[in-house]
Amino acid sequence: MTHETISRRTILVGATALLAASPLITLAQDAGPAIHVMKDPNCGCCSAWIEILENDGFTVTSEASAGTLLMRYKLDNGIPEEMTSCHTAKVGDYLIEGHVPPADIRRLLVERPDAIGLAVPGMPYGSPGMGPETEREAYIVYLIHHDGTTAAFSSYQAA
Repeated sequence: MTHETISRRTILVGATALLAASPLITLAQDAGPAIHVMKDPNCGCCSAWIEILENDGFTVTSEASAGTLLMRYKLDNGIPEEMTSCHTAKVGDYLIEGHVPPADIRRLLVERPDAIGLAVPGMPYGSPGMGPETEREAYIVYLIHHDGTTAAFSSYQAA
């Protein structure tokens, strides 16, 4: 039978390794919802919206798509033409169309309605990624139902 002694150096190296790994463990545990964004590669407002999501804790991936390919993706996945905007994202089983605020996406994921997803049609000034919120124009976030109808999910007053 052999007896191994643990030196102070071994304990310090082990403790240091554990301490160094702890932020990685925390990051893995705190990783926000994964969201995949399809966007025009040259669109600055899409990139600004992605940055807002990342700052809110979402894990974001993106894919370049533009023109008719992006529009076809939207329509094929149930986004009504009158609800379209510049980018389309997928989070869980839902589509997110346009400049939807992160809080509304999180609410959607908690409430889990039987729907296609959310949309902010057009590009309202002051919506996330579209300029300062302090100069926001009023806009509505719509819930898109599977039959193509929509209902107000939330609304934002003009600043």
